[in-house]
Amino acid sequence: MDLKTVLYEKGILSVLDQRRLPLEEKRVVLNTVQAVYEAIRAMIVRGAPLIGITAAYGAALSLKEDKKTWEKDFYRDLEYLSQARPTAINLKWALQQMEKAFETAKGHGRKAAFEELIREACALRDEDARLCRRIGEHLQSYIRDGGSYLTHCNAGALATAAYGTALSGFYVAREQGKTIFVWVDETRPWLQGLRLTSWELSKGNIPHKIIADSAAAFLVSRQKVDAVFVGADRIAANGDTANKIGTYGLSLACRAHHIPFIVAAPKSTFDPDCPDGDAIPIEKRPGGEILQINGTPLTLSDEEGYNPAFDITPFAHITAVITEEGPWIP
Repeated sequence: MDLKTVLYEKGILSVLDQRRLPLEEKRVVLNTVQAVYEAIRAMIVRGAPLIGITAAYGAALSLKEDKKTWEKDFYRDLEYLSQARPTAINLKWALQQMEKAFETAKGHGRKAAFEELIREACALRDEDARLCRRIGEHLQSYIRDGGSYLTHCNAGALATAAYGTALSGFYVAREQGKTIFVWVDETRPWLQGLRLTSWELSKGNIPHKIIADSAAAFLVSRQKVDAVFVGADRIAANGDTANKIGTYGLSLACRAHHIPFIVAAPKSTFDPDCPDGDAIPIEKRPGGEILQINGTPLTLSDEEGYNPAFDITPFAHITAVITEEGPWIP
């Protein structure tokens, strides 16, 4: 499941515009650092691992133009990119890797440093695809032939370089010949489940149905779900996990009805400097996003919305955190 979410080919960086899916598959060319920042901020690209990879290419683009101040500008652009979205720690991690590569390469001049940083960004992309595949293999311990599963938001190939995190287990299960069924939360207000996860699963020939977010706890309570799989945008040192808003509520339903609640994420999603969930910054997006769908207003013009993009699931609610190395133990 490599959907070419981000592609650097013949000197051109392009990304799949996820705002237009599933009705239109269109790529957007990103020529500048600012364009990369705006693509992340405007949700053209989303998903913690993919945000980091795209930002890594953005860091390389800082060196594309021949300017006398290219060294100084690089550090400025790193700081700029790091502010695109605050919750996903993969963004910070990827930029740190690019800074390390720059420190080694800058002595060879701007052009050589640019080429080296492009290679580093490509390497990060390729490694993400490999580790997501490994996550999918480790998730098989929780996926049985004939099972029914539920996922929230989109933690699939569209959120990564390939395969995904929470969805990677479904693709590997399919490769192994397992028959599974997936319930897909719609995921308001951006509808990542309805628009993106369902599109992915259709491409992967995995049977599924879309449900309203508010129906998930009902399905869990009726034992129609064997396990819930979600991704993560940041995992604190104690295992508390930030993920798309609505994840915490799912964890409560699973805890009440003794259903496994599985978090799937690469090690780059862990933040050892963050002691617990209270220390994770929660992105507040414009309130107007929840008052409309695809630009069509659903309320009177004087209404206001409150729109936190993420919530925190305590580690005590999580059955297992699965990384590319297997189950994580704090």
